[in-house]
Amino acid sequence: MSGFCLEDLSVGQSAHRSRTVSEADIQAFAEVTGDHNPLHLDEAYAQTTPFKGRIAHGMLSAGYISAVLGVDLPGPGAIYLSQSLRFRRPVRIGDVVDTQVTVSAIDTEKARVTLQTVCSVAGKPVVDGEAVVMVSRRSA
Repeated sequence: MSGFCLEDLSVGQSAHRSRTVSEADIQAFAEVTGDHNPLHLDEAYAQTTPFKGRIAHGMLSAGYISAVLGVDLPGPGAIYLSQSLRFRRPVRIGDVVDTQVTVSAIDTEKARVTLQTVCSVAGKPVVDGEAVVMVSRRSA
C-alpha cells in the first residue's frame, strides 16, 4: 500500500474525512496520552469552566489531520515533518468533525509538500494550521 508520489501531487489537490466524536474516543485518547484533564472527563468540573461542559482534547482533532495525511493525501509513506495548529472552537461529544487537507505548495527539490489543514464542525473551523510532509518520488 502506498500513497501519492511527489509527481502525482498538485497545488489545490485535497482530501477529506469525517468522524463523530464519541465518549469512547475521549476516554481512549485520555488513556493513550495520559491527559486526564477533568475538562475532558468530568462533566461536573467542566460545567464550572467557560465551556459550560466537557470538550474533546484539542489534539484529538489534530489526530484526525494526521489520519488524512497518513491514509489519504499524500497517504501511506508520507513522513510528517511539522504541523502548526490554531485551536479556534471547542469540540463536544457527538460533534461531527470534518477534516480537510489541501496541497498549498510543493518543493520538488526537497520532496516536501505543504498542506493547509482544517477541522470543522457544522461548517465552522475548530482547528486549522499548516502541515509539511516529505513524500517519496516515483521510482525511475
